[in-house]
Amino acid sequence: MAVLGITAALLVWMATLLVLSFCKQVHRRWKLPPGPFPLPFFGNIFQLELKNIPKSFTKLAERFGPVFTVHLGSRPVVVLHGYQAVTEALLKHRNDFAGRGEFCLFQEQRHKGITFNNGPSWKGTRRLSLTVLRDYGMGKRGNEARIQREIPFLLAALRRTDGRPFDPTFLLGRAPCNIIADILFGRRFNDDDTTSLRLQGLFNENMYLLGTPWAQLYNSFQSYLHYLPGSHRKVLKNLSELKAYALDRVKEHQQSLDPSCPRDFIDCLLIEMEKKRYSEEPGHTLDNITATVADLFFAGTETTSMTLRYGLLVLLKYPEIEEKLHEEIDRVIGPSRVPAVKDRLEMPYMDAVVHEIQRFINLLPTNLLHEATRDTVFRGYVIPKGTVVIPTLDSLLFDNQEFPDPETFKPEHFLDENGKFKYSDYFKAFSAGKRVCVGEGLARMELFLLFTAILQHFSLKSLVAPEDIDLSPIVNGFASVPPHYTLCVLPRSQA
Repeated sequence: MAVLGITAALLVWMATLLVLSFCKQVHRRWKLPPGPFPLPFFGNIFQLELKNIPKSFTKLAERFGPVFTVHLGSRPVVVLHGYQAVTEALLKHRNDFAGRGEFCLFQEQRHKGITFNNGPSWKGTRRLSLTVLRDYGMGKRGNEARIQREIPFLLAALRRTDGRPFDPTFLLGRAPCNIIADILFGRRFNDDDTTSLRLQGLFNENMYLLGTPWAQLYNSFQSYLHYLPGSHRKVLKNLSELKAYALDRVKEHQQSLDPSCPRDFIDCLLIEMEKKRYSEEPGHTLDNITATVADLFFAGTETTSMTLRYGLLVLLKYPEIEEKLHEEIDRVIGPSRVPAVKDRLEMPYMDAVVHEIQRFINLLPTNLLHEATRDTVFRGYVIPKGTVVIPTLDSLLFDNQEFPDPETFKPEHFLDENGKFKYSDYFKAFSAGKRVCVGEGLARMELFLLFTAILQHFSLKSLVAPEDIDLSPIVNGFASVPPHYTLCVLPRSQA
C-alpha cells in the first residue's frame, strides 16, 4: 500500500507540474504574437525541422504572418520574417531589441566580449572596439594595405598546389586568419604554423557543430542535456582552448606594454583598462579583453573563410560567370597590379558577384539571437523584457520580389539594366542596427580584394561536371556551412 501511495503521489505531482506548465504557456500567449500551440515542456520542437530551422520559420511565416511566436522548450521566441518586420525591429526599435538572446553554448560569454555579451559591459566594449578598429584602418586604407600584403602569400600557396586537386579549407582560411591576427595582436602565421592550423580547425569544427540539430536541441534544453554525452562537449572544449590562446596573447602584451606606443588592438584595450582601473564602468577587465579578442578572432577568420570557400564552389558551378569576371579583371586591373578597393567602382560585375555570393550562401540565416531590453509594444503585440527575438536574415536575402528567382545564383540581382552595380537595402548579410557586425567594413574589403586576386591569376577547375555540383549546405542551423570539396587552380597563362 505504501508503494501505491508513493506512486500515486508522484503521478499527482507530475500532473500538477504539467498543468502549471500548460497554464504558464497559455498566460504567456495572451499578448504575444500568434503561433503554433506549444506542448508542455517540449514547446514547438516537434513542429520544427531541426536540420533546417530557417525553412521551418519560412513555413510558419506563411501560416501566421511576418511576426509569430514559437516555443523552444518552455521558452517563447518571437520570430520576425520579411523586410518590413525585420528592419522595423532592428532600426526603428533598435534600442528595444538591442539585447543579445542567450545561446546556451556561449553561456560563459553572457557578460563578456562583444558577440554574445548581454551584460552591462557590452555597449562600452563594443564602442571601444569600434573606435580602436577604426583607428587601425577598419574599412579604410590601413586594412587595405594589410590585405594587399597578404595577397602574395595566398597566391604563392595556390601556385604550390601545382594544378593538383586540393581541399581549400585551410589554404583559403590563412589570409583572413592572418589579417585579423595582425589587427588584434600584431602577428602573422607562417603557412605551416601548427598553431594557426589548430586554431582554424577549432573555428571550422565549431561552426559546423553549432549548426547541427543537437546544438539546436541543446539551446532549448540545456539544463537537461548538459551532463549527457554529445557534441556540445566538443564545442565547449574548443571554446575553452580558443580563450586560453587569447588569454596568452593578452598576458604577453601586458608584460611588454608601452602605453605611449600601442602596437595593436590588444595594446589599445589594455591601455584603456589601465586608464579605467578605478572606474565603476563595467568591462575594463582582463577577462573581458580576452573574450573580446577571442570573439573577433573567431568571427574575423571563419565567416570570411567560409564565404571564400563557398564562393569558389559557386563559381565552379557557373564557369560562364567566372569567365566574365576574368574579362573584367583583365580590362580594369591587368595581369600583375595588386587589386585595390578603388577598382570596385570600375568593376560592377565583380561587385555584384561578391554580393550575390553573400546573398546566396545565406551564411547566418536566422541571425544571432536578439532580446527585448524592455517591455515593448511591437505591431500591437506586447513583447516582454527578456523575450528572445529572431530577426531572420534569409527572409530578406531570399525575398522573391527584391530578388526574382532567389534560389538561383544570379549576379544580375545586383546589376541594373545598364550593367551598373545596383545596391539593395534588402542586403543585410551583416545584420543591422545596434548589433550590426563590427567587422563589416573589413569583411567587405577582404572579399572583394581576395576574390579578385585569386581570379586575376588563376582559373578554377572542377573535378566533376558543373551540373553535378551540389551547392546545398551540409548543415543549416546556426550557419550555412558549405560542403567539403576539392578543386584545382591553374595559372591563367596555362588555363
